[in-house]
Amino acid sequence: MALSGHLWTLGPTLLHRVRPERAPEAEAWSTTVEDPRVGGVTLRGLYRRVPGAQACVVVVHGLGGTTDTFYCIRAAQVAEELGLSCLRLALRGADRRGEDFYHAGLVEDLAAAVASEALAGYARIHVLGYSLGGHVSLRYALSPSDARVASVAAIGPPLDLERGAQAIDHARSLVYRRHVLAGLKEIYAAVAERREVPTPVERVEQAATIRAWDGLTVVPRYGFDDVAHYYAAMSAGPRLAEIGLPTLIVQSEHDPMVPPWTYRDHLARELPSVTAVHLPVGGHVSFPARVRFPDGAHTDVERYALSWLTGEARGRA
Repeated sequence: MALSGHLWTLGPTLLHRVRPERAPEAEAWSTTVEDPRVGGVTLRGLYRRVPGAQACVVVVHGLGGTTDTFYCIRAAQVAEELGLSCLRLALRGADRRGEDFYHAGLVEDLAAAVASEALAGYARIHVLGYSLGGHVSLRYALSPSDARVASVAAIGPPLDLERGAQAIDHARSLVYRRHVLAGLKEIYAAVAERREVPTPVERVEQAATIRAWDGLTVVPRYGFDDVAHYYAAMSAGPRLAEIGLPTLIVQSEHDPMVPPWTYRDHLARELPSVTAVHLPVGGHVSFPARVRFPDGAHTDVERYALSWLTGEARGRA
């Protein structure tokens, strides 16, 4: 069964390259967030306003991903079917335009998206994040900046950043690590063309692990003491019990990038606002088209997550 986790992780990405899925027609979106170190940073994304929609879902991609990564497109498709407007947010730098680069606990971009003019008219806002984007969403849920944010869902989030780095830096994760680092290095190189960066591009290009990447880039850019400080300060797992918003976390038993040993103890505690779903199928942020959930639902993960988000919101209204 472990092999199936690799197949479900790699297969959808490869299939999307050969036969890209199409999202509902969306318009370019942007806003500006003020950063205390570098000043104004432009955030971009793709926004689909569904006529008459009273709620909007903000979709956040994973590490090295973009607004057009296959799972973001799937989320946009299901949001359309459910009558939800949808903003696919690109965290700073993900668009390769050199504004800046993000980290796993940076919630300011998500807060700025929620506060943007485009989303001002919605009565409710929901957040759906994948992988690192799921972790960012959980960090946001610890101190939401807008009362309209009704619920949060995270699919495949690395709840413990230290263990998560250990897992992806292991030799068996080489193919995933190279893919993620390639995207991160593209982002960093684009930033270096526009502004001063903390470490020369040539040195960053030599980084062969996520831990090395974080030490050369995130730590000096965001003022952490070292990598251990960054991981300990930003990890959402130890603080899940503090979350007050209805929150869904979906993990796969066979996720090769975020394996169960990296997060299981964080979900084994009493978590009043968190619903944790641990599935025996799928890979990293990708699952079969029909999944049997513990509550009896038999559907795809995006539909389950978005239905859960809006159901929780109605229950709290």
